[in-house]
Amino acid sequence: MGAGVPKQYLPLAGRPVIEHTLARLAAEPRIAGIVVALAEGDGHWARVRRPAGTPVLTAPAGPERAWSVLGALERLAAETHADDWVLVHDAARPCVRTEDVARLIDALAEDPVGGLLAVPVRDTLKAVDGDGRVRETVPRADLWHALTPQMFRLGMLREALAAALGAGEAVTDDAAAMERAGFRPRVVEGSADNIKITRPEDLVLAELLLARQAAGGAPRRADAGPERSAGQVRGARRGPQAGARDCGHDAEPASVARGSGKAGRADAEGG
Repeated sequence: MGAGVPKQYLPLAGRPVIEHTLARLAAEPRIAGIVVALAEGDGHWARVRRPAGTPVLTAPAGPERAWSVLGALERLAAETHADDWVLVHDAARPCVRTEDVARLIDALAEDPVGGLLAVPVRDTLKAVDGDGRVRETVPRADLWHALTPQMFRLGMLREALAAALGAGEAVTDDAAAMERAGFRPRVVEGSADNIKITRPEDLVLAELLLARQAAGGAPRRADAGPERSAGQVRGARRGPQAGARDCGHDAEPASVARGSGKAGRADAEGG
């Protein structure tokens, strides 16, 4: 972002980006706690206000997002169960609606695999060659933009991430690690205003979106129908408890929750 400050700590509507994110996660009563993955030497976290009534732990961040999420899962593994649900969320998505977090938990509570918030692709997509020329127009009928939170069982996600990283494969989100392991995560439609802050102008847009939400603005959704599945699930396990967590690498947090129908812990990483 060129600001010299990790984007999760940049000011947004009078408070750091990550404070908005943590508050949105903590507002869902089934979230039992939050774990934040912090970069070594992080000098900003100590000034962040934690959500009242929600335990917030920290874990060391890794060199890439996937390593940070895995580190947060390891932090949780000593205090939770492999069958607990975990929700991984980008710290740089401060506009996530608490009702979308609730919808995700509700939709996946009995799912054998888990899934993620996403929105249908509405723009025309072009595949481009090495010379910068259009090779083809990509059909968008079955394409979705992946968002966060992404919700999986702690043990399943931990194994999937460890396997991908051990093989030297780059996975850009948690669902990709699960897909690599042979699972087919379910897609739950979220709100289009769950934007990720990656450029300076995104802060201006995020402030407008937060103000609109505070005024009671309705979620912006594409007309794409109900929750969809990426396909058949194989090799999935189920457990009796649910968990949520917050991890963020360079502005990306994740949350983990556990308990019978409750969200237990959340992890967030900051770089």
